[in-house]
Amino acid sequence: MYTAWEEGRALALKMLQPTQKELEHGLELHRSSFVFDAYGFMPGGGGKAERLEQIIAENGSRDERSAAREEFSSNLAFFQNPAMKKMLREAFEFSGVDCIFQNAGVEGNDVERMLKRLSCFTLLTDREEDLFERAVFPEKLEGIRQRGHKALYLTTNGVPLSSKLVSAEEALEHIAVFFRLGVRMMHLTYNRRNLIGDGCAEKADGGLSDFGRMVIAEMNRVGIIPDVAHSGQRTSLEAALCSKRPVVASHTVAGRLSTHFRAKSDEVIEAIKKSGGYVGICCIPRFLGGSSNICAFLDHIEYAARKFGVDHVAIGTDRSTTLAPCEFSGTPAPSRRIWESYWPDPGDGGSKVTEEQFNSLMWLNWPCFTVGLVQRGFSDAEIQKIIG
Repeated sequence: MYTAWEEGRALALKMLQPTQKELEHGLELHRSSFVFDAYGFMPGGGGKAERLEQIIAENGSRDERSAAREEFSSNLAFFQNPAMKKMLREAFEFSGVDCIFQNAGVEGNDVERMLKRLSCFTLLTDREEDLFERAVFPEKLEGIRQRGHKALYLTTNGVPLSSKLVSAEEALEHIAVFFRLGVRMMHLTYNRRNLIGDGCAEKADGGLSDFGRMVIAEMNRVGIIPDVAHSGQRTSLEAALCSKRPVVASHTVAGRLSTHFRAKSDEVIEAIKKSGGYVGICCIPRFLGGSSNICAFLDHIEYAARKFGVDHVAIGTDRSTTLAPCEFSGTPAPSRRIWESYWPDPGDGGSKVTEEQFNSLMWLNWPCFTVGLVQRGFSDAEIQKIIG
């Protein structure tokens, strides 16, 4: 096995310090359980970014470069290398993950831009069918696992909205289109304010718009999960209260343990619980507070699970793992961040995340998460709900 993977696991276990019995039981429970990352990114990276290099050399536009990066980052070139494909299989085996709610739609509401990323993962699951299957109905998951394949459930970082805006009904029509293309979850907002509501980075925290309520009603009708992970507190609360079907915060942390603006308050989590949804605790050290490592991550899971119940807590890592270096000649010209990726000052004095904090929560450490939950006294059935 790869040295960096083993070192990352050893680091996490050193922080956890499980007994031999806890370690053995946790690892066996992880191996025998169905493991579902509630929001993340499949492993990848590596290979030569030829298309991106060509576009940069031709002075291509920002959007051309973005599309080339999407194509590269979704591993379409990666699979041409047998050694990298073998490494991918081994990464999934090392992690024990069976299914990922995969980010497959670019941040924002622009239909054309969202389709570009979505098309990459549609092609990926069609072409690499010996590895992946695109999951669109939950009852199909067990069969996918029995066939020895990994499942990708597709989610988008925004709701696709028609730019015509002739009528509210026409503005909503692409929600059903993306459902037919396999998308099963959508972010209502991404950090900033949009026509649906306020994002988590907006200080005004203005809540859900009237049109946003129409969006949620249409998502309920079609069968797409509203995701408030990047929504403001009030938008998140009002979405959970008005939805007739479950709402989730797929990758977040507990506001009681962290002051980060991506955290969710107890009031919001309670509303999500009452909707039938869940909060997915993420593996981003800066969001966690405290020790900002695997122990702090488990603190958030334990807090949410004890207070709101294991049926309403998941793990949405918001992480991936880079399996090999990217081969790229030349230096891309710098560009401004896209409008949707706006992040305010974190308010932490600019403290940096340490390598130890980051590596203790690497995506490949999923089995350590299960070991940690065994340590915290959760039953096997409870742990299988949290990790599955």
